[in-house]
Amino acid sequence: MILQNLLSSLKYNPANPLIFNSGFFLAFFIVIMFFYPFVVKKVKLRTWYLMLASLYFYYKTSGVFLLLLVITAGINYLIGIWIYRAQKPSNRKALMWLSVFWNLGSLGYFKYTNFLIDTVNHLIGGNLPMLDIFLPVGISFFTFQTMSYTLDIYFKKLEPINDFADFLFFVSFFPQLVAGPILRASWFIPQINKELSLDRNRMAKALTIIFAGLIKKGVIADYISINFVDRIFDNPALYSGVENLLALYGYSLQVYCDFSGYSDIAIGLATMMGFNLQPNFNSPYKATSLGDFWRRWHISLSTWLRDYLYFPLGGSRKGKFRTYVNLMITMLLGGLWHGASWNFVIWGGLNGLGLSVERFFRNLLGIKTPPKGAVVPKPAFWKQALSIIFTFNFITFTRIFFRSRSFEGAITMIRTIFTDFRGHLALQWLQQYQVVAALIVIGYLLHWLPQRARSGFEGFLRRSPVPVQAAMLAILIWVLFQFRSADLQPFIYFQF
Repeated sequence: MILQNLLSSLKYNPANPLIFNSGFFLAFFIVIMFFYPFVVKKVKLRTWYLMLASLYFYYKTSGVFLLLLVITAGINYLIGIWIYRAQKPSNRKALMWLSVFWNLGSLGYFKYTNFLIDTVNHLIGGNLPMLDIFLPVGISFFTFQTMSYTLDIYFKKLEPINDFADFLFFVSFFPQLVAGPILRASWFIPQINKELSLDRNRMAKALTIIFAGLIKKGVIADYISINFVDRIFDNPALYSGVENLLALYGYSLQVYCDFSGYSDIAIGLATMMGFNLQPNFNSPYKATSLGDFWRRWHISLSTWLRDYLYFPLGGSRKGKFRTYVNLMITMLLGGLWHGASWNFVIWGGLNGLGLSVERFFRNLLGIKTPPKGAVVPKPAFWKQALSIIFTFNFITFTRIFFRSRSFEGAITMIRTIFTDFRGHLALQWLQQYQVVAALIVIGYLLHWLPQRARSGFEGFLRRSPVPVQAAMLAILIWVLFQFRSADLQPFIYFQF
């Protein structure tokens, strides 16, 4: 019976897919790391070991759709070689479009087919049936990852990788596979065949990052989501305007802690294995403009959209009007990337409009972006504070459409905030939701911690003996246990 239960737990279970914050993942990673020191110095063996572990990880998240991941990797691997070898520009372009067609076609089928059917039904009053389509976990991430590889080869920024095992490892590397960061081949592939080290400093850095990620996700994001934010967004009309507004600020913290928490864990796990992933967040709520915010938020996606959509459209090189159009197209498609819903399109459109208006006034006032590396005088404190407050509130307001399950729900929340505020209920809310309020305050304060405070904690861990590091881990597990809910909460970006 015990053996049967063990074998059953190793199989894919659609009702209980593998997620980072589960006991099974902890056991999986412990097993991986137990044997890892024996293979870490043997490059090819290490690649095969981690590649097979990553493929099993994806099987546990999506079952048979593991085949889609392998096929997508195989097609882009071959197309990359063919583009590199092609002599005629027309052949190179045709192969590049073949890669785009496969990647966006597979993403479009799984993610947007029912969205298109529903849209057509609403437009023409039709009754086309919805299809029973399973959305493979992380498809938005690994299709963008493989497509950027072939595009980089097409634009002659990269040479193709020779070994398919190396390429499949790059595509499937499990820490970032299902929710990013989106890896760039030029960043990660050179690390595959390097000698890696697992020294004490690296372990201290990894533990610091993982600790931060687990606290963000397991304590702050999950608790305020289950105990406050979800209740309001599910039924905004049942609550006052002030409660809706507080839920909106709570959601801005939740989505940051949830997604940056995942990124921290992914980066920390990779660091523990000797690999370096690029940072995906840079204190985004310290941004002083919308452009600054998108340079700090989900950096791997923002830079992907910039390099492979905004720049090819012409960027800011084809006049002011085209710049505004390009910003709108980029953000509209960025919104649609997040989900098959008009709410995401509206959210993207609002951000595109905000960026365009910001660019318009910068042009009107003659404000130019300083060259990279230039020393920029620090603005007056009050100007900086006002810029941060405005940027944060604009971003938070647009998330009404990002989080609401329907357009009607978003409109209900907006109407309630502006017509039924009842500010005197804020004190009553504070008394009823003391822990939630405390976590929201702590979460935003931690976000504002200077980098030296985080570096100080990392230095403490680096200097600490193993028993102290183990005690810190035990305290973290205890804290997570105190805040854990009855059901594990999947990461928000798993749905994308």
